[in-house]
Amino acid sequence: MRQMGQVCGSLRKFFVAAVLVAATAGMTATLAQAQVMARPGWAGSGVTVDPWWKHAVIYEIYPRSFQDSRTSADGDPGTGTLKGIASRLDYLQSLGVDAIWLTPIYPSPQVDFGYDISDYEAIDPAYGTMDDFDNLVQQAGRHNIRVILDMVMNHTSDQHPWFKESESSRTNPKRDWYIWREGRGCASIGAQTSAATAPSAGSNAQPPAKPAPSSANPAPSSAQGCEEHPPNNWESIFGHSAWKYDATTKQWYFHQFYPQQPDLNWRNPAVEKAMFDVVRFWLNHGVAGFRLDAVTQLYEDTSLADAKTLPGKNAYGDPNVDNSLYTNLPEIHDMLRGLRKVVAGYPGERVLIGETYVDTPQELALMYGKNHDELQLPMDTQVGFINKLDAATFRQRINEAETELNGNQPLLVFDNHDRARSWDRYGDGAHNEAIARVIATVLLATRSTALMYYGEELGMKTTTPTRKEDVKDPIGILGWPLEKGRDGERTPMQWDGNLAAGHNAGFSVGKPWLPIPETAATVNAKDEAAKADSLLNWYKRLIQLRQSNHAFHDGTNVMLDHDSENVLAWLRKPPVGPSVLVACNFSAEPKTISVKADLKKAGVRGSFMRTILQSNKGMTPAMDADAVKLEPFGVYIGQVQF
Repeated sequence: MRQMGQVCGSLRKFFVAAVLVAATAGMTATLAQAQVMARPGWAGSGVTVDPWWKHAVIYEIYPRSFQDSRTSADGDPGTGTLKGIASRLDYLQSLGVDAIWLTPIYPSPQVDFGYDISDYEAIDPAYGTMDDFDNLVQQAGRHNIRVILDMVMNHTSDQHPWFKESESSRTNPKRDWYIWREGRGCASIGAQTSAATAPSAGSNAQPPAKPAPSSANPAPSSAQGCEEHPPNNWESIFGHSAWKYDATTKQWYFHQFYPQQPDLNWRNPAVEKAMFDVVRFWLNHGVAGFRLDAVTQLYEDTSLADAKTLPGKNAYGDPNVDNSLYTNLPEIHDMLRGLRKVVAGYPGERVLIGETYVDTPQELALMYGKNHDELQLPMDTQVGFINKLDAATFRQRINEAETELNGNQPLLVFDNHDRARSWDRYGDGAHNEAIARVIATVLLATRSTALMYYGEELGMKTTTPTRKEDVKDPIGILGWPLEKGRDGERTPMQWDGNLAAGHNAGFSVGKPWLPIPETAATVNAKDEAAKADSLLNWYKRLIQLRQSNHAFHDGTNVMLDHDSENVLAWLRKPPVGPSVLVACNFSAEPKTISVKADLKKAGVRGSFMRTILQSNKGMTPAMDADAVKLEPFGVYIGQVQF
């Protein structure tokens, strides 16, 4: 008791310090915000109090599709709002999430539905006002939920004032804020030379005045020639050349995404300062951290050499190329260390989450920083996007997350706004709900921070348009039919089964921006909350285990039954107290495994398990360690007993 009193006393001191720092910094955080930011991950007896994010369940919300708050269909665009999100905080708290991540809510032309930002320090009127945002942060704090923002640092909208200045002339002071180049082999047009057209210190924005022509690409003799030949063969992630020609200044600018999303020049110190100031702006509004969009794309090789051509073509008909000259360059690490220092200057253990699509656990380990001083939570997509229920592959990838990330906290994710829902990627069409429980168990019962996507807990399906004329996502319009876009995973949240016009499954009184799937009649939050054995309640039980069970909260992850072809089994082994077995059947046939020998190797004594949670509706009170029985695509969780 004395030890617990000391812990509580320390927490009180931390809370008081957090409030004082918030006040002196002029932050808008209310008392409720300060409370939730100071709240520890857990304070169980004998357990170290960790940063909140280490044990968190983070819930991604696509604001356009979560909840509309308008009360009249007149003029309602059928999109979600910040007030709508605030109205659903009770639901989110009942689910057990610790934080919500909002995809971009800043002013935007909406070419890429918010990922083309025209003002980093405001709220798009379609979602509400800054007062609505501040209220959401405050109300979320009262529900013990933090708010994380999507921060798009690689590029802006072409309508952002920075770019409007940059494109106005070659001599504009912000010309070097973006990446401008002459066309391939193109002689400099005119005599426009100044400090702005010469390479600045640390800049990669401007070329030499007269690049030498090559025999393969002779120098054009006119501006028209410059227009026909981009600087190199680099390709946009969204199809075709990554360069767009500007007829006014007779140069090309680089864009890794849509042409309306010009890349910022992160080699220019002024860009870094401006973006770090944006981060401070939102930290002062009480956000708990940021998910960094396309963070591995920030730097490009200054040589501008052509990318290596690979076999085949992509969905847009372009040759495949190796993008290693403009993805995941080492310079990113200095920038992340600087950003981490900015975030660390604020109370409440603010967090940096990275959209980190990398190929190996070794590359992922680098994103944490050699001194654990970069991202706290780079996304481990090696597990969630296997897209095949293969026990051996899952076993390998989960074990890599446990053993090859230098002790850092993994962040697992199976669903997001850019991928078909896991229901469809992993489902077999006959056992989808059972398979969804398996996926939920891997996400929530391994040693990882968990990132969910709205509707995942209901089993929402991917509802891809069947006609090109119905597609809203530009990449679907450009790439149809091989690339059908991302509309299917962005359909409105299914709150109830009333699909009538003016109600639309509880999402909006207006016509929804994307159609409500017919499946909402039976797959919705209202109906699933009322069913004890629903997928929604399965998620709730798993999240409750994360919060209440010592092994789930503080245990290591030890893989068991390594030779099984169809069963993925692991042990959550805490420093003190009983361990917990988790076993998932990846097949449509019943399976029986023996784990007694593996338990002994792991230093755990036990001959049977006391059942904690089981997907089988007829729960068995205990399981023999020599005969753990699993139904088809079944899950068993049990505490190891002597």
